[in-house]
Amino acid sequence: MTDLGITLPGTGRRRLWRAAADRSANIVPVLTVAALVIAIWYLGAFILNSPQAIEQLNRQGIASPTTSQVLTEAFGQRRPVLPTPDQVLVEIVTSSTERPVGNVRNLLTHAIATAQSTLAGFVLGTILGMTLAIGMAALRPLERGVLPWIVASQTVPILAIAPMVVVVLGNLGFTGLLPKAVISMYLCFFPVAIGMTKGLRSADPLHMDLMHSYDASPLQVFLKLRLPTSLPYLFASLKVAIAAALVGAIVGELPTGGQAGLGTRLLAGSYYGQTTQIWAALIAASVLSALLVQAVALVERIAIGRSGGVR
Repeated sequence: MTDLGITLPGTGRRRLWRAAADRSANIVPVLTVAALVIAIWYLGAFILNSPQAIEQLNRQGIASPTTSQVLTEAFGQRRPVLPTPDQVLVEIVTSSTERPVGNVRNLLTHAIATAQSTLAGFVLGTILGMTLAIGMAALRPLERGVLPWIVASQTVPILAIAPMVVVVLGNLGFTGLLPKAVISMYLCFFPVAIGMTKGLRSADPLHMDLMHSYDASPLQVFLKLRLPTSLPYLFASLKVAIAAALVGAIVGELPTGGQAGLGTRLLAGSYYGQTTQIWAALIAASVLSALLVQAVALVERIAIGRSGGVR
């Protein structure tokens, strides 16, 4: 484009080619790693399933099976030690489409139940973490008194706390979603509290002096300077928090004995030796986590764009 605002021929086309090249540069490494992971997965499935495959072939009267026979048998077992990626994919599609959503054998039913617990715990953890962060950023004595306990709370294994939370809340009459949300909240409030505290204190000292020279109140300084400045730190913490909330929701589903949830699906698969079902639930949890993180990233772009902050 010239100084007169006229776009020269070919300039737009070059920009499109440059944008396409940038996207390709980002996609190629991801696809390369994915292909490598899948190749290692197939190799691991062959190694782990081969002893069982050879034993089955021997029972069929094949004393010295060839490599292709072992390979076919290892990749086609109904209950493999390690299922192949295509077996997991078939399980995901089958369990998501054969029965309607709402049926306990539908994978989407379990994913929705886990998503509900995750979002409830994430909201509670975000509120708790932001409240603690605002208090610690405003009052140094509060930080010195509370922060060590916040850090110490994360040293206790969640697997030890989850049954205690379920039992205590159950005795108080709270069952279903709330115990799982509380366990999820326990895991996700910590990164929010630490990240936002750092963000609230990251305001430029020159900007702080400027606000004080305008005789701005503490509330105005918080709303117009500290809060917008803390948004990049807050959303970076929220991405970690929502992934931790999903882990907490799955862990919370294990001792509750519920009928739905990816944790329940994992537990049922382990009881009945359905390794393919276990891996399908794990992949579903990974996909759900990625979608939730992307949702937080979308909210981040909207919030920081409207606040005029820097991403």
